[in-house]
Amino acid sequence: MDMHTVVVGTSGTTAEDVVAVARHGARIELSTAAMDALAASRLIVDALAAKPEPVYGVSTGFGALASRHISPELRAQLQRNIVRSHAAGMGPRVEREVVRALMFLRLKTVASGHTGVRPEVAQTMADVLNAGITPVVHEYGSLGCSGDLAPLSHCALTLMGEGDAEGPDGTVRPAGELLAAHGIAPVELREKEGLALLNGTDGMLGMLVMALADLRNLYTSADITAALSLEALLGTDKVLAPELHAIRPHPGQGVSADNMLRVLAGSGLTGHHQDDAPRVQDAYSVRCAPQVNGAGRDTLDYAAVVAGRELASSVDNPVVLPDGRVESNGNFHGAPVAYVLDFLAIVAADLGSICERRTDRLLDKNRSHGLPPFLAHDAGVDSGLMIAQYTQAALVSEMKRLAVPASADSIPSSAMQEDHVSMGWSAARKLRTAVDNLARIVAVELYAATRAVEIRAAEGLAPAPASQAAVAALRAAGAQGPGPDRFLAPDLAAADTFVREGRLVAAVEPVTGPLA
Repeated sequence: MDMHTVVVGTSGTTAEDVVAVARHGARIELSTAAMDALAASRLIVDALAAKPEPVYGVSTGFGALASRHISPELRAQLQRNIVRSHAAGMGPRVEREVVRALMFLRLKTVASGHTGVRPEVAQTMADVLNAGITPVVHEYGSLGCSGDLAPLSHCALTLMGEGDAEGPDGTVRPAGELLAAHGIAPVELREKEGLALLNGTDGMLGMLVMALADLRNLYTSADITAALSLEALLGTDKVLAPELHAIRPHPGQGVSADNMLRVLAGSGLTGHHQDDAPRVQDAYSVRCAPQVNGAGRDTLDYAAVVAGRELASSVDNPVVLPDGRVESNGNFHGAPVAYVLDFLAIVAADLGSICERRTDRLLDKNRSHGLPPFLAHDAGVDSGLMIAQYTQAALVSEMKRLAVPASADSIPSSAMQEDHVSMGWSAARKLRTAVDNLARIVAVELYAATRAVEIRAAEGLAPAPASQAAVAALRAAGAQGPGPDRFLAPDLAAADTFVREGRLVAAVEPVTGPLA
């Protein structure tokens, strides 16, 4: 467990801190400023609760039931009931890292002092995370409006000592038992607190932040595999010249071209267009790699801007304002986050598609410029990587289905009070699958391209030093080189892990210098 400590203040958090808490078990502390802000906003809520006039979320029902004024003796029951009734998720469990991100980001908003939650509730949220207790959250239950309601409700249920949660040892037990085992007292919710724990975009935002971290690695990895494929196909690196990309100044395009050029530096394989099989120019999947990879990089940058704004936000309804007003609003609507989640699924699908086209070209003897059919050892006796490309194609086909936007849909809920929703949680869930698939697709191209480069090297053409470093590291990771047919799935799994963990990028950077 990472002993790094994340201090939560009043002004939001960073993507790096989200990843540290969600994936690496970083500990959480609440700043003095956050505790002071929590106490100050709670005084405002308590004062409003004492007044006879109804205030939404403090002394009324919720959603379509907001018109009912709730008497003081029923308000604690109201807050418990909203958590219990809204913890209505179904389906498979959501991953531990997603639940930790969800809880941490809700704590971030609570700590802003705009929710009216008591300091002790925020401290309990931090204690649960620090104890490694993870509420059981289910796949279905959020429409991405009024927040990720069911997922957050399952988290709030754990704070109350109800429902099920996973302990740090991975065993699922009743939440009350886990809290007791770690010396954590269940919270007894008061006015507004149940609502404040449920009303945010935290699940979809957490998944966006982690997807961005994964996609940064995969886009750099795809620049490397595109360079290896170009090299194996005896392509030209002249199309990567900086002056060509300067006249179409999309930032990501220039970055991808520079990455590829640095990987190819010193190659004896590039620039053979006028040899035995003359070519005027390479196919689009080779020549246009910087344009496609770069456009995706620019999309990541835009999505990171949206994520940064959301990380700095206090999403709740109603909110406590610095002047003492408690006002209803629509900031819980997930549209900004949902749109970029869908956009990322689109560019991930296109990146997977161009990777697959280069793989197919490497395996086709009519287009590979002298490579053996399917990169097989003895074609006919051996099938080589024929079915590896089938697997890659199946993944690409699913990526295209996952690219259909969730945010274009809306199903009204809460008796038409919530009549336009974002479906941002659904967009985030399918993006996670898309990111997983993309890592596998890039891994198949890497496996094919490194085998092809080794075949070229055996023919006397020296690969670039960076390419040689990638090949050596991949082989050391358990993905074997050219030879007779063997059980292929373990090799592909090794290549997948190698890419997913960032080891491809780490393998070439000692040669190329840091890649963007």
